[in-house]
Amino acid sequence: MTDGATEPTVLAVDDEPDLAELYRVYLSSAYDVRIATGGEAAMEEMDESVDVVLLDRRMPDMSGHEVLTAMRAAGYDARVAMLTAVEPDVDIVDMPFDDYKTKPVTKEDLLTLVEVLLYRAEFDEHSQEFFALASKKAALEAADATGGDEYEELVERMETIRDRVDDTLDRLSARDAFVEVPGSVP
Repeated sequence: MTDGATEPTVLAVDDEPDLAELYRVYLSSAYDVRIATGGEAAMEEMDESVDVVLLDRRMPDMSGHEVLTAMRAAGYDARVAMLTAVEPDVDIVDMPFDDYKTKPVTKEDLLTLVEVLLYRAEFDEHSQEFFALASKKAALEAADATGGDEYEELVERMETIRDRVDDTLDRLSARDAFVEVPGSVP
């Protein structure tokens, strides 16, 4: 992950080279952008400096799910958005990504998505998990795929995580109420 001294790095992965290049054009004014036109190429481009991955789900050499699994197995903790033409189904519930967007996306959509993912990277683990689950829930609801046990388990996991996040916020609020803020007026 970047240390704040350099531009954040985004890896855009899509098997359509023109689309991958378009993502680079959209994002290059604000971010260091790498592109890969397949799963194997994505793994070659991936390293610890990558902050955000925009990952197509359906590719010929490796699926987005396979790439995501390989990235997580290699220990990479970049924020990942599935950016795909595939309508979500309950199979996404256990996939370790942070957001899910269905193509096509506008330049503004893409810039906002990366900004949100970078912002979420600053959150604690429970908050990141909560937002990832909320994104999956929203994607499933938009695709009208809310039937079944997987969706219900997702909602239950969200509630459990929400309780943990609320507990953390309560503890921080109580502790921080007595912390002196540097530079504050006496």
